[in-house]
Amino acid sequence: MTDINNELAKFRDQIDDIDQQLLKLLNQRASLAQSIGHVKAKTDAPVMRPEREAQVLDKLNAANQGPLSAQHINTLFKEIMSACRSLEREVQVAFLGPLGTYSEQAVWAFFGHCVQAEPVETIEEAFRQLHAQQVDFAVVPVENSTEGSVARTLDALVESKAQICGEVQLAIHHQLLCQTGTLKGIRKICAHPQALAQCRNWLQQHAPNIEQEAAASNGAAAQLASQDPTVAAIAGQAARERYGLKAYQEHIQDDAHNTTRFLVLGHQCTGPSGKDKTSIVASVPNQPGAVYKMLEPLNAENVSMTRLESRPARNGRWEYYFFIDLEGHQTEPAVKKALDQLQKSASFLHVLGSYPAAQRG
Repeated sequence: MTDINNELAKFRDQIDDIDQQLLKLLNQRASLAQSIGHVKAKTDAPVMRPEREAQVLDKLNAANQGPLSAQHINTLFKEIMSACRSLEREVQVAFLGPLGTYSEQAVWAFFGHCVQAEPVETIEEAFRQLHAQQVDFAVVPVENSTEGSVARTLDALVESKAQICGEVQLAIHHQLLCQTGTLKGIRKICAHPQALAQCRNWLQQHAPNIEQEAAASNGAAAQLASQDPTVAAIAGQAARERYGLKAYQEHIQDDAHNTTRFLVLGHQCTGPSGKDKTSIVASVPNQPGAVYKMLEPLNAENVSMTRLESRPARNGRWEYYFFIDLEGHQTEPAVKKALDQLQKSASFLHVLGSYPAAQRG
């Protein structure tokens, strides 16, 4: 045992030495971040540049030889960048609350934990606070791999002057949570309507006789369950921990690959990162071939379209808005030319933003 302890001590001493080196280097990095902050303050430049942070992660992952994975590198350096960024100024972010929602998880995934995260009651309130410049960014859900788009986000984007600065794709693992960890005495299951739909088959099989009720968010449902022993909530691990609930069952989503995409909205235009998306919303005259003419420039310029969805314009004239995601940044020649041509055939065109694509590395 003594030999083993001596061997472990040798490794631990090496780790201690490396930790001291890391501490010194991290403080050097933080000092440089403070200097950058002083330079930015002269021109009121944004504290956070999503394209720059995406490029940093890309370079690190390209140089990484393991054993740390790309996910490890991304997690570690997002927190390092978040801490250094906060020395310039603490970024304020609105998200769909309350605490314990998947939207809150998306905030931490994109910004790291050294930000001031502000929960709001509705998606519309997140947009309002952003427009009023009460916050620097807002994080809102936009689509789910099982249930499709979030209509309230799409409707708000049409009128918004905010720019999409980034995106987060979050794996959704639903749990059925309550105070006791059993269904005995449970009279109602609460969740966001999309969460109820994402667990439809499981609920029909395991809780067919329990009333279901929609909530503003899964976090709000978990908060209610923590206050009422007759209520169970569909929510994630963060809500389970925050509200001290127990799981009757984990992973109750019908689709094992259930994923929700969140948009990060801000006031600034994001520069090219090297691997970008551009999101637009457009409308065309209600006449034969109009949609084809709208999309034809994308084909002509070989610009890949990764998403196309229509949404009623709500003007009573059976007109539609088309939400389109493109590969590439709007400043790239092919994308710029395609958008210029699309502008000629569209009755309405709004570029929602260009931003680094998610799932890098």
